[in-house]
Amino acid sequence: MRVHIATDHAGMELSSHLIAHLTGKGYDVVDHGPREYDAEDDYPAFCIDAAEAVVRDREAGTDALGIVLGGSGNGEQIAANKVRGVRAALAWNLETAKLARQHNDANIVAVGGRQHSVEEATGIIEAFLAEPFSDAERHVRRIGQIARYETTGSTL
Repeated sequence: MRVHIATDHAGMELSSHLIAHLTGKGYDVVDHGPREYDAEDDYPAFCIDAAEAVVRDREAGTDALGIVLGGSGNGEQIAANKVRGVRAALAWNLETAKLARQHNDANIVAVGGRQHSVEEATGIIEAFLAEPFSDAERHVRRIGQIARYETTGSTL
């Protein structure tokens, strides 16, 4: 599986850890930045780049998910969700990470680097990456409604 990762300055330490950790577990990790610490960085471009890459890969048939990190993960999730085809979920524990995949077929997870220890955040991300979508009819139907709204402005 390919994993696209992006962060702001507050998630750089966690991002570095995750890149090494996930690469060691056999994931194809693509780092969308930033490359150096800047407390004044503008994270939206990094997160949008990662989100666009996830969508491109999935449309091309590549198994891909994304990770966006920040102090809280909120802004990063919002930025990623502006990309058509992205369903980014803010996960704050193992259950929300699993449910994001099971029920929402989320393709990006957002995590707050200042909200968790490195070990806890790693567990949340591993849970997200490992969990399959349930394919339950009700979830497929609801995701379809969201996708229709995204493209047409209507859920019908």
